[in-house]
Amino acid sequence: MTHQVGVTIHEVVPQGHLLAVHAHPDDETLFTGGLIALWRAAGLPVTVVTCTRGEQGEVIPERLAHVGVNAQLLGDYRTTELRRAMAALGPGIHQIFLDELSPPGHQDHDAMRYTDSGMQWAGTGLPGVSGQATAAPDAPPTALTRQPLAEQAERLAALITTLAPHTVVTYEPGGGYGHPDHVRAVQITQAAVQIAQGDGSHGQPTHVWGCVQPAELARWGRAQMADVPRNATALLPDPHGPLPSLNSHSPRMMHLAHTLPVAHQVMDALRAYDTQVHWVRDEPHPSPEREYHGHKVAVLGSYALSNNILAPVYSAEFYADLSDLSDNLQQ
Repeated sequence: MTHQVGVTIHEVVPQGHLLAVHAHPDDETLFTGGLIALWRAAGLPVTVVTCTRGEQGEVIPERLAHVGVNAQLLGDYRTTELRRAMAALGPGIHQIFLDELSPPGHQDHDAMRYTDSGMQWAGTGLPGVSGQATAAPDAPPTALTRQPLAEQAERLAALITTLAPHTVVTYEPGGGYGHPDHVRAVQITQAAVQIAQGDGSHGQPTHVWGCVQPAELARWGRAQMADVPRNATALLPDPHGPLPSLNSHSPRMMHLAHTLPVAHQVMDALRAYDTQVHWVRDEPHPSPEREYHGHKVAVLGSYALSNNILAPVYSAEFYADLSDLSDNLQQ
């Protein structure tokens, strides 16, 4: 594998307040769990905004099938999982749902509940192998993507103005793999930051990041899954197959969070999501390791979502300035 050339990597040093914006319970751990845990380990404040309660998610274990019989019940159960994951990532994390935030001049946040828009896999083959999701044809009227973006952004902007976070983090513009709620979360974040910047307050964040991952590391990590002891129904990812939007950017500058010191917190947070994540396994030492632009990256463990495809947990998370990502997709 060849390195992406001309890349500058800055190691993340937690500063100030971290605000993470995600679409569903479990996304904060899957995409930014290491960063959140590092921030709390440094004794710094973290706020997680979750846009929906994940009412359209699949339930993996049969023993929990009863919580998936209706959207309300599943959303409530996933909220409980979210609370457990927050406790695992670090004590004192403040988590709030987007619909619990009131837009300026309004006190009616109880009147609206943003719900999961759902999704379907694009392409052919096994679910998820195509790398990208697309909108579900039957999104309910309360779905996040069917409600006004402007109001959603105003809710988040009010929080940004209040918290004055040093760093705001969310998905890259493609939402990681195309889930419409992930994409909307990015749009909400971008619009909210613009509103906060335009009101002349001192709450503008210093950094607004999107989560990315170099394609060569993604392919290397996929290849390591062949050596993981696995359930008979587990599927191996194709190291040479299509990659989602998370791996499709080539930014010239990235921010690297070394997450090895908080690996146990991240793995425990993954285990908290027993409806959404299974086969969470720590990699025995020595872990598979490689170098990326002078930084060592290891595989610390693995897990699978409802598609049963094994996915690696890395010792590093990569971020890039969100404003630099939209036009940086690899062709």
